[in-house]
Amino acid sequence: MSADASRALKVITGTSRFEASAEEYTVARAATALVEAYPAPTVGGGDVCRVYTPTGTPDFVLRITWDLEDSAPTGRSAPNYTVLKMGERAVAAADKAYVFFACRGARLPDSLGLAHIVIGVERWMMPTEPEGDVEALKDAYATVAHSVSLAMAKELRCEKDGGLPAQPVLDPA
Repeated sequence: MSADASRALKVITGTSRFEASAEEYTVARAATALVEAYPAPTVGGGDVCRVYTPTGTPDFVLRITWDLEDSAPTGRSAPNYTVLKMGERAVAAADKAYVFFACRGARLPDSLGLAHIVIGVERWMMPTEPEGDVEALKDAYATVAHSVSLAMAKELRCEKDGGLPAQPVLDPA
């Protein structure tokens, strides 16, 4: 994760300390699972990782996932999302964000065309509305989603990093 994403995790969770995830939760392993699933679209494709706060602190689980889509996203986003200019589409809310990007890369069969990938970052088991600065939370979720998306694009060796910018774009589209 980028330094910006590390700072964003502190905004989301309120801490800079986390429990270790299981060994299978890495971008490299998620990329391998995505390649094995490609080209079939997936729903709930797989975990990239999960972020847990330290034992003895309030329970908090941040789930970072990948999915494959048939095509680029179309239509309007739900009203609770802010649309951002990253990849094919990026959307952020106060408790989740998604970055959609297209990938043609060395690890994917070239004859099948573009892979349409979505990386999601979402707080799980959240019983109430997010508290705090909603805009700061949206930016934080979008920053983490961008960082993981860029890492996935690099791991898959996507041409031009899947069209993702080097830094997150947090201004509304």
